[in-house]
Amino acid sequence: MIHTTQKLIKIGSSKGVTIPPKDLERENATTGDMLELTARVVRKANPDDAQVIAAAKKILKDYKEDFKNLAQR
Repeated sequence: MIHTTQKLIKIGSSKGVTIPPKDLERENATTGDMLELTARVVRKANPDDAQVIAAAKKILKDYKEDFKNLAQR
């Protein structure tokens, strides 16, 4: 199975992805072979996400005992 992340590129008036030769060799795939593909878009993380996660972790750490007590109610 080939599992890779590739950038969508323009090929003439179409768009496509390339598959690294090492992955094709590992699968013994050659020109003309049929491939079954599944694709999903991978979005880059928003720079603000890291700040939100850091703030949430700090709150959880600072108020760990309070959250623990609330959970036991």
